[in-house]
Amino acid sequence: MRVALFTETYLPAINGVVTHVKILKEGLEKLGHTVLVVTADYTTRRHYIKNGVLHCPATQMKRFYGFGVASPISRTRLKYIEDFNPDIIHIHNEFGIGISGILCAKILKKPLVYTLHTMYDEYIYYVAPRPLTGVTKKITHRYTRMLGNTANALTGPSKKCEEYFRKVGVRKPVNVIPNPVELDVFSPDNITPESKKAFRKKYDFPDDVMLACFVGRLGREKSVDVLLDYWAKSITPEDKIQLVVIGDGPEREPLMEQAKRLGIDHMVTFPGAVMHNELPPYLASCDVYITASTSDTNSISMLEGMATGLPVLQIYDRLNEDQVRNGINGYVFETPEEMGEELRKIKAMSPEELNILKRSVISTVKKSGAVELANYVLMVYQNVQENLKNRPTHHLGRKYHESEK
Repeated sequence: MRVALFTETYLPAINGVVTHVKILKEGLEKLGHTVLVVTADYTTRRHYIKNGVLHCPATQMKRFYGFGVASPISRTRLKYIEDFNPDIIHIHNEFGIGISGILCAKILKKPLVYTLHTMYDEYIYYVAPRPLTGVTKKITHRYTRMLGNTANALTGPSKKCEEYFRKVGVRKPVNVIPNPVELDVFSPDNITPESKKAFRKKYDFPDDVMLACFVGRLGREKSVDVLLDYWAKSITPEDKIQLVVIGDGPEREPLMEQAKRLGIDHMVTFPGAVMHNELPPYLASCDVYITASTSDTNSISMLEGMATGLPVLQIYDRLNEDQVRNGINGYVFETPEEMGEELRKIKAMSPEELNILKRSVISTVKKSGAVELANYVLMVYQNVQENLKNRPTHHLGRKYHESEK
């Protein structure tokens, strides 16, 4: 099968969508399929293909983390896609490149699959002032509804995506396929003790201090401010627990100021942005992954932490409640007191108890690799092809999240 994956951002940029598309490409290729990634690239003025990636000229949008946005209409791009002759066009973003994928699918009469990665209601503040939030949200919902109704099949990494589609008025079945993780890269067996010691030494963490980490872009939607508020209310220096907030973004400075204002800056470390290839020892040196975000659909950073054996402490989120199972791969909390209690409980575990929990955590992501993701997505592709062949106007979907827990 020949598959064209349309994504607004791709390597060397790093974010959840990039990681998802990269791993899907690798998995499909391992299974013998041919993949072309189509992406916006603000560093080029011409279209060109290199290493299976079609680079499309774009304009850099500094307001959106510096990503590039490409024009949705390009005859040159259409010619490249026509020459590639995909069996499936699969869009992963909703902007210039995503619309381009829709147009290519329509003009070339190719099946279209759409993966929703982002709950845009949580990101409206990037584009609209507070008085215009309501109007902007209505426009966003109408736009997402158009995209969803245009596609032959829909996918998303959690039930949160399914509910969002319903919220905006899309009634088609949604294939819930959990996000992937690079299992080999983040396996504790492949992370040296020396690299972990170097991390703790770099930030002067004593051996008897437990480290709880969060990894992600530091925007308001990640709710790190909530995490800091909870920390101030439930953790004391005597607990010997340190919070490590890894990442950069518009909220980094305000968060550092908040930690100082709350009097917990001596218990919180902000290493800043970390290159993806340098991240494994950071995670493996910590003891638990913690998040108060309810905007994530199925956080890849969290999955990377789990792949290293980190149990997850996650604030309660009804639509993501199946991701963290108490005592199996982590614990759920609702109040600051519950968060502190769970952290102290993990810290009090014996080495034997902790090793058992870590093995349990790793086992819950062992089916989240590249080939597994590719197989799930291929079932969607094949269903679409079969469905269009037999019943051109009907759409078919399946859910996988229950069967592959």
